[in-house]
Amino acid sequence: MTACGTLLQTGIVAHLTPERYAGAPVVVAADQHARMTVGHGEDRDEEAEPLPDRARVDAGLADRIAREPGVAAAVPDVAFPVQSKALPALTGRDWSATAIGTAPAAKPLAEGRAPAAGEVALDAATAHAAKLGTGDTVTLVTPAGTGGYRISGLTAEGSGSATAWFEDAAAGRLAGHQGQADAIAVYARTGVSTEQLAGQVEHAVGGHALVQTGEDRGEVEHPELAGGKEMLVGLGGSFGGIAAMTAIFVVMGTVALAIGQRSREIALLRAIGATPRQIRRTVATEAMIVAPLAGAAGILPGLALAHWWFGQLADRGAVPAGLEVSTGWIPMVSAVGAGLLGSLVAGYLAARRPSKARPSQALGEAAVERGRPGPVRTVLGVAALAGGIVTASLAAHATGEDAANIALGVVMLFMLSVALLGPVVAWLAATVLGLPLRAGAAPAALAAANARANSRRLASAITPIVLVIAFCGTLVFMQSTIKHVSAEQVRDGVVADQIVSGTGAGLPSTTAAEAARVKGVDAAVGVLRTGVLYRSAGSFIGASTLGVSGNPADLAKVLDVGVKEGSLTGLAANDTVALNSLLADTAKVSVGDRMELRLGDGTTVHPRVVALYERGLGLGEVLMPRAAVAGHVSVAYDSQVLVRDMEGADRAAVASALQRLDAPGVAVTDRAGYTAQVDKDLELNAWANRVMAAVLGGFAAVAAANTLVMTVLDRRREVALLRLAGTTRRQVLGMMRWEALLVGTAGLVIGTAIAWATLSPIARGLTGGAPYVPPTVAAAIAGGVLLLGLAATGLPARALLRTRPIEAGAGRE
Repeated sequence: MTACGTLLQTGIVAHLTPERYAGAPVVVAADQHARMTVGHGEDRDEEAEPLPDRARVDAGLADRIAREPGVAAAVPDVAFPVQSKALPALTGRDWSATAIGTAPAAKPLAEGRAPAAGEVALDAATAHAAKLGTGDTVTLVTPAGTGGYRISGLTAEGSGSATAWFEDAAAGRLAGHQGQADAIAVYARTGVSTEQLAGQVEHAVGGHALVQTGEDRGEVEHPELAGGKEMLVGLGGSFGGIAAMTAIFVVMGTVALAIGQRSREIALLRAIGATPRQIRRTVATEAMIVAPLAGAAGILPGLALAHWWFGQLADRGAVPAGLEVSTGWIPMVSAVGAGLLGSLVAGYLAARRPSKARPSQALGEAAVERGRPGPVRTVLGVAALAGGIVTASLAAHATGEDAANIALGVVMLFMLSVALLGPVVAWLAATVLGLPLRAGAAPAALAAANARANSRRLASAITPIVLVIAFCGTLVFMQSTIKHVSAEQVRDGVVADQIVSGTGAGLPSTTAAEAARVKGVDAAVGVLRTGVLYRSAGSFIGASTLGVSGNPADLAKVLDVGVKEGSLTGLAANDTVALNSLLADTAKVSVGDRMELRLGDGTTVHPRVVALYERGLGLGEVLMPRAAVAGHVSVAYDSQVLVRDMEGADRAAVASALQRLDAPGVAVTDRAGYTAQVDKDLELNAWANRVMAAVLGGFAAVAAANTLVMTVLDRRREVALLRLAGTTRRQVLGMMRWEALLVGTAGLVIGTAIAWATLSPIARGLTGGAPYVPPTVAAAIAGGVLLLGLAATGLPARALLRTRPIEAGAGRE
């Protein structure tokens, strides 16, 4: 809980100090969120979702801002990646932006002059390293294509690193965003404060852009920060909720077991005159002493986990470089407080009945375990069970993302019902699973009888195991299902013979046309990867999108997306879209409908649906013409070009010719190249789920082992009596092993049922099929659970057997 809370807090307060814009007191930029208003009146609220790509502002706003009396200069900033075989990776910029980071009137040139059309200025360090100078020609690759540029000048050392400066008119065109700028840096005249300047700029932009000052400028400089913050908040919030639920279940179960084991002590206190209030206060006082100490002991490991987790996210590019973990007191106090609250509630509920028993009956009742939960607990448990059944039914009849979202509540409700109705569930499990044991040898029959007679004790051991299977099974097998279905769709859907990709920023928009002209090539389709947002149930949902170039008729030659309705040839017009059928079900649209979409930069469009297809998980949920999306992405490079060879063509010769395409870092592979890109896109979510499953699984496994050890050690007198009655050590250990197997099997069956009830609608909503459970992984989890039960039972049982029966029977219980 501390780790998840720390990630959540980091996502809320995260900021990056501006560097490039540090000298500009005001920066104008576009809002990097898609927003919508939901509800009415007092329930009115605004939903915001980070955009898949960078939104830009109208570069013409710079002229309007510059006319304000307090403005000394308003400088548009355009940036895009530039590649070259002769140079390292460069950042392309408009020449006006040389003023950013310096005084507006500074002269950035070390030699030469500003670039004109067809020219470029390089930073001196990069040019000297490549032995280039003013007047030389260099070949550069931009999103618009490959071209030769005369070097007009070199910028001074320190004015920028690895940068290619183009004339202002050319920069936007080469970037693929003519007339737009990433941001506008605004400088004040002498004597004008930042507040005054911001007010004048806000008047000039008229609400068409955000006016940022102070630390907010860092988010303009690093637009990926918005997505990183959203990811940290989502990760910390969702997993934190699961961790809190798990911790509360475990703490309440452990405390209830501990109080139940002290029933004789409580009965004795009642017999000598202690009031119910005094007993409850005693339990509460103990909880208030022990729980904070136990919670405090988990703070340092929690912080260590948070830092490791954050570091792993940073290494995978999920959070921007330079962001640091925010360590505050709120997550720590919340984690300790949740443990304390769970302990107090569990202690109160466990001590409630024995504290109310009449003193004359207390000792007698303590000798016999109650087999049924109390009426309040029963009512709450039945309500949770009914809620889980209803929610599972709703999820089963829902479609698309709606089914997956509804299903997330199923596991919580069923787990709550298992925790509340534990004794009843345990008795049923012991009755059903104990049938074959009762027909077995003495140890097996004893185990079956014990399980039925002590269902409350059995329930305390089963609940943590159910937690392990239900939560970890859901997290692990959800990703295995997605990966399996995605691999199947890619295997069946990618019919291209060659996959051309670039090792750098990507491939220019001209690569597909060049590939199509290669001898032996039948069709070449460029793929620009981006994302779109669509509305569903009052929120935005993101969808992976492919912008495809060329003739739509060629698309079927390289991708078989499994068209169910309509035709991909309809993508010839820019205002068209093809959708995965599951997405269409969620959005409630069909062929011929107009659908509202937010493109990568937040631009709202209403394309006409021309086709529905099946293989959206592996091949992209949305297909659109490249021309419709190219001007609305962060970087307008194609990620791949899919090539189909002519029948009878020499594949090796075609691959060799494609390798010589005019783009740096060209790599030609078979269909595995496409699979690798899909796997890369899915890896972050899969990794996050694996980590959370490992953390929760480890936590619940420790809890299960601790519970089993507590239940075994509490059976000193029972074991002593069995030994005095003639039972051998081997028979006692056999009985314990059979009980452990019964507990483990019951936990596996119940946990699997809960996980399956959760996974089925999630799998159907995300993939259109049933969950995929790798047999080896399932066997490993099941084997681990059973081995855990055997070890946590066998070791303390052997310790009990080292004590002589008479001493164990007379010892303190």
